[in-house]
Amino acid sequence: MNLVVGIPRAPLSVFGRNRIPIWRAKLIEPMDQPKRVVVCGGGVIGACTAYFLAAKGAAVTLVEMSDVACAASGKAGGFLALDWCDGGPLEQLARASFNLHRSLAQDLDGPRSYGYRPLTTLSLTVIESEGSSAASTLPSWVNGPARGAKTIGTPETTAQVHPQLFTRTLVDRAVERHGVEVVIAKLERLEVEQGRVGSVVLEGGRVLEADAVVLALGPWSSKLVLLSSLFRVYGLKAHSIVLEPREGSLITPHALFLSYYSSKRGAPLDPEVYPRPSGEVYVCGMSKEEEVPEDPAEIRGNSESIAMLKRVAKSVSSYLGEGEARVKAEQACFLPCTDDGVPLIGEVPGVKGCYVATGHNCWGILNGPATGAALAQLILDGHSTIVGLKPFSPTRFLGRRKA
Repeated sequence: MNLVVGIPRAPLSVFGRNRIPIWRAKLIEPMDQPKRVVVCGGGVIGACTAYFLAAKGAAVTLVEMSDVACAASGKAGGFLALDWCDGGPLEQLARASFNLHRSLAQDLDGPRSYGYRPLTTLSLTVIESEGSSAASTLPSWVNGPARGAKTIGTPETTAQVHPQLFTRTLVDRAVERHGVEVVIAKLERLEVEQGRVGSVVLEGGRVLEADAVVLALGPWSSKLVLLSSLFRVYGLKAHSIVLEPREGSLITPHALFLSYYSSKRGAPLDPEVYPRPSGEVYVCGMSKEEEVPEDPAEIRGNSESIAMLKRVAKSVSSYLGEGEARVKAEQACFLPCTDDGVPLIGEVPGVKGCYVATGHNCWGILNGPATGAALAQLILDGHSTIVGLKPFSPTRFLGRRKA
């Protein structure tokens, strides 16, 4: 007789050209022991991986040094796009993940739990030195010197989530439904014997025995010699502010991608503006490569970058200017990047049972679900069917770096 482990899900839902499942319960023999998997990293990639592993019957421990979604996964914009990665190595991953976001939003009550909603996306040019615009093609709240508006995403192809709420909802459900254990501790090292990972050692000496380990460390991948000896993952420091306009009900669900010409700069900037269902407005941009600190709590925004984002907000809309909108957050985070711009998803070369998932750059929130689902299949079934993982294999960097 078989036992059912997990909670049955609704039938498959079809969105676009992909058929994306919310995992069904897994049948295992009564005497079988669930595979023990330790996921290191409590950002969106680690959370998605832990969620899908546990839903497929694994015994999962999620290790996070500080707090779930305390870094980029809590400070990102949460923008989702179906087809913006078409024509490149991320096309299949992005399309599968966009559709999986839709399925998850149904299963987890996304609109209420973490602000999931489809939205229209516009590109436009803003020139500080010009006067206000009253173009009929713009949303009424975009009343600054904007022009050249083009629709680059529709509610069928673009959407959004609140990234911190999304990540924490996944972890909460994984704990409630599937018994995932969350451990707040710093990863010290992995124990590897005869080319296979056997356990994770935490600061303080606690040892977590494991049949498999997933390293979803984001830009902190560079701090682990096992990974940094094979490939480079660097941090791109991105800034953002969160505003709470007094008349938030007037801000319609239009994401804005700007070509912004400052009166003090020659080349245009490329900030982004994301209104949220809560009435908040998120504004981001001003990125550059910097050294990643040891502790996410040490990250601070550069004052000049924050000031520039406030100027952008005020120029785009009078509703977002000083006196009309309260500044709820001034922040920065580090996006994990690889040298070829493609994420790393797969087994670590030379270490059986050890997997890495990082380097998603600005598309981590979008591509988190498909990354987690694919890794769950790879670890528990031996291969991924939801997404082909060959383009993301860590083996592509073998021979490029000195051990």
